[in-house]
Amino acid sequence: MLIELLLMYLIAIGAGLLGALVGIGGGIIVVPALTLVFNIPVHYAISASLISVIATSIAGANRYVEQEITNLKLGMFLEIFTTAGALVGAFLALILHGWILSVIFGVLVFVMDFYSFKNREEKTINHNNNNPSKKSLVDFEDTFYDRAEKRTVEYKVLNPIKGGFISMLAGIGSGLLGIGGGIVKVSVMNSYMKVPMKVAVATSKFMIGVTAAASAVLYFLNGAVNSFIVAPVALGTITGATLGSIVMNRIQTKYIKILFIVVAGYLSVRMIIRGLAVGLNLM
Repeated sequence: MLIELLLMYLIAIGAGLLGALVGIGGGIIVVPALTLVFNIPVHYAISASLISVIATSIAGANRYVEQEITNLKLGMFLEIFTTAGALVGAFLALILHGWILSVIFGVLVFVMDFYSFKNREEKTINHNNNNPSKKSLVDFEDTFYDRAEKRTVEYKVLNPIKGGFISMLAGIGSGLLGIGGGIVKVSVMNSYMKVPMKVAVATSKFMIGVTAAASAVLYFLNGAVNSFIVAPVALGTITGATLGSIVMNRIQTKYIKILFIVVAGYLSVRMIIRGLAVGLNLM
């Protein structure tokens, strides 16, 4: 039992570290690890992941705010959509079978990973766009200092309203799958709203804790929270997120994208295979 708890803690450190580097809550590692390695029921894995997402958001988000990378206005705007989606997702998760959640999890992550792969060569150093046709009722222009590039980056957020409604899927994914929604938020902000990758990562970390909290309450009220699972996972993700938030702005964007694509792709395929195997009684 002690060895299992220690292993959960070490895995959670990796999840928190990755989460801080690519703007996710670590759920894409925590959920598959708990279900595939420890054979924990997926609903318990999701609830543990949601609580760890809250922990990693608290641990990592403040450092990004201090470094002035986070776009606070954009984060609070998108949170309106993602929080609403999180409540819907949590209700759906509590009435669906575990293997269905596994397949949905894998497919969603795979689609977003494929989209990120298609846009892996996209330049994110400067997204400033002064085209009048792109003007919006909601304006989120900002700047940040990229330490790896050693320059100040100016950018303008495009399509904020449409991006908000698309981000609602991130909230549904958070409540439904325990992933914090960061994997969707980062992809939407970077690829569709043309937010620089590092800003998308930092803003996502700022948002995911609130999104996860909205749905974690429902899991708690339905008795799907196991403290023996939550404790090592939450402590591990806090440790990893703290380390990741320190080094993220010192790493070049292209390496962060590569890491995001490789990890998300592998885990999505594993979850799809496991879900189908259980659903078809092959294991």
